[in-house]
Amino acid sequence: MKVEKEEDLKIICRNRKAYFDYVIDAFYEAGMVLKGSEVKALRQGKANINDAYARFRGGEIFLYNAHISPYSHAADSHEPERPRKLLLHGWEMKRLLGKLQERGYTLIPLRMYFKNEHAKVELGLAKGKKKADKREAIRRREEQREIDRARKRRR
Repeated sequence: MKVEKEEDLKIICRNRKAYFDYVIDAFYEAGMVLKGSEVKALRQGKANINDAYARFRGGEIFLYNAHISPYSHAADSHEPERPRKLLLHGWEMKRLLGKLQERGYTLIPLRMYFKNEHAKVELGLAKGKKKADKREAIRRREEQREIDRARKRRR
């Protein structure tokens, strides 16, 4: 799989809390079926995927609770939180379906971006963290801050 650089992508929005709440096992890139006014709103950066998730419905994957604000200059605007169809290869969908049927796995969007003028969403196959794991992450982050502060003081 080819790894893209952050510079090559125009990031629209990120789901930073996902890395704190979940352990991400695999990453998938999916296209989105959008209306014209949604694309215009995305180009303005008016999107939020913090509460969003993806689910199978009728053999296809849909993105739920992703908020794309209405475009102000559109004659017929879109519904902000409508389910949006995601485009993946057939083999990716089969693999995801098998993984999602395992206990505890969910599919969450990690970031939304433009790649070669196409709107994409990066999905993460995730498993929820326990409270103890979250506390451990907070503890490690605070320890790293203390180490960084000590290094800065020595200079």
